[in-house]
Amino acid sequence: MGSMKLVAAGVAAALIASYAKVPVAFADEGFPFGMEMTLDALPQPGSKRIPDLDIGDTGETVLELWCKGGKGQFSVAGSSIVFIAGPMQERSCAPDRAQADDELLAALSATTNWKRQGDAIVLVGPKTLRFHLNTN
Repeated sequence: MGSMKLVAAGVAAALIASYAKVPVAFADEGFPFGMEMTLDALPQPGSKRIPDLDIGDTGETVLELWCKGGKGQFSVAGSSIVFIAGPMQERSCAPDRAQADDELLAALSATTNWKRQGDAIVLVGPKTLRFHLNTN
């Protein structure tokens, strides 16, 4: 009889542990507040840099683009998203990198929806942008 209680207690503990993990799985599917993500793109010729967004817990964002850097803000409601860029630091950039930064900022500002696919965040607008979460 005592061993049956131990087995039942073990099964109950396993069930509780599995249910305790469920909210974490749902949280993994949400917008990556408090995380950093990198654009799914190759570096531009002569550079190793790839645009990166560091998103704070309330959507405040630090951007490091091909050349420029600055801040912005994400607002998310369900699958809808709005990005507002703040002032960018003008760094001495080659014209093609400055243009790529301006195009990326325009694409971010035009996004209307987002979706998560595992460790990838897809921002949807006139141009679709794919980012990978930095999980290391």
